[in-house]
Amino acid sequence: MPEGLESCANRRCLKRGPTLIVCLTLISLVGGCNVMHPKPLREPSRSDPVAIQLGPRPFYLMSRMEPGALRERLEACSQGPFRASPFSIGHRGAPLQFPEHTRESYLAAARMGAGSIECDVTFTADHALVCRHAQCDLATTTDILETPLAARCSEGFRPATFDAESGELLRPASARCCTDDLSLGEFRKLEGRMDASNPRATTIAEYLDATPAWRTDLYSNGGTLMTHAESIELFRGLGVSMIPELKSTGFDRSDEDRHASRDRAKRLLDAYREAGVPPEDVAFQSFDADDIRFWIDIAPAYGARAIWLTQPAPSSPTPSTAEFEALWREGFRTIAPPISMLLRLDEEGILRATEYAKRARAAGLEIITWTLERSGRIRDGRIEGRASDFYLGPLLPGLVDDGDIYRIVDALAQKVKIRALFSDWPATTTYYANCLGLD
Repeated sequence: MPEGLESCANRRCLKRGPTLIVCLTLISLVGGCNVMHPKPLREPSRSDPVAIQLGPRPFYLMSRMEPGALRERLEACSQGPFRASPFSIGHRGAPLQFPEHTRESYLAAARMGAGSIECDVTFTADHALVCRHAQCDLATTTDILETPLAARCSEGFRPATFDAESGELLRPASARCCTDDLSLGEFRKLEGRMDASNPRATTIAEYLDATPAWRTDLYSNGGTLMTHAESIELFRGLGVSMIPELKSTGFDRSDEDRHASRDRAKRLLDAYREAGVPPEDVAFQSFDADDIRFWIDIAPAYGARAIWLTQPAPSSPTPSTAEFEALWREGFRTIAPPISMLLRLDEEGILRATEYAKRARAAGLEIITWTLERSGRIRDGRIEGRASDFYLGPLLPGLVDDGDIYRIVDALAQKVKIRALFSDWPATTTYYANCLGLD
């Protein structure tokens, strides 16, 4: 059998019976099937009677694949049935087409079978927790610049400036609007929009009219912003697990700021405890390893499922297996690097696991990764005319068309052995998980 399509029977931690999921779930978030690990996440059970609807995109992607064993395997599943999968994570909802972190985006992700949905957590001026990707992204993800609340922004809109003779862009258009510029009541007055801006804009209208052609504004009319508490209520009703990320403020790491960060980490934990959400239904995320250590220390059952988000450090060597093992001894169980850190191309253009991925797995760490469907359309080793991309960068020379997205998913699942995958369009990952028996 071709590499990457080995029998699911040979994989550890697979489904053992009609309803029980053993280990291969997102928020068991620990390595393998060791009995010392916490109880795995329950299979999603939806109280909202929403049938899983994957739509045309998985089939479009298959039609763009080169003939071969993987395409045949995926096409053989075309009649379904399909159900929610813990392998499939809704990254900010379904922002390929819906404004991120809005109710509409979350509902779309659930309908596409995401077993988990993410709320990135920031805070308002009156310390309410809300769902936004970054503390200061309101200028590009909401309609704030078109409302009177624009006067509250940390930095108002500044038009682009150009060289009078050459027309060269001297300073890009900008605006800085933060959630802590507003009270919760003011935040609720905003509407979500597709995250984009035009650096050459000279007016607010031009600045906001910037959604890439491969995305859409079709569903961007009045996106409903969400508080963190509302996301918990919605996700519980939908029967999905929760994967909140505690966002950095971007401030200096002074003692005062670290104390404030620990306070937010505690408040995030308390929100789930008070809502009665059990540890197996939630996994906290942070790029700050100290946040993970804090959760492990004060709430081990929740901390064991926490996810340490990592990203490439310039000129930094690949950690040794011993360094990954040290993380394990501290209580870390799951890491989440970007796709570009987990896959490489060999000399024949075949996708392989990186040394980073191999060492992390050898140390017993589980891996989830980000973010699929966020890069744009693939065209002959490029992304929409660009030769580089953060998420797929080192893989681009071996990619030909959009159908190669499924080559990436297959390599991540079968060679890296990831537990779950963030996607901007969860139908893509849900289809693969159903087809390969990962649910």
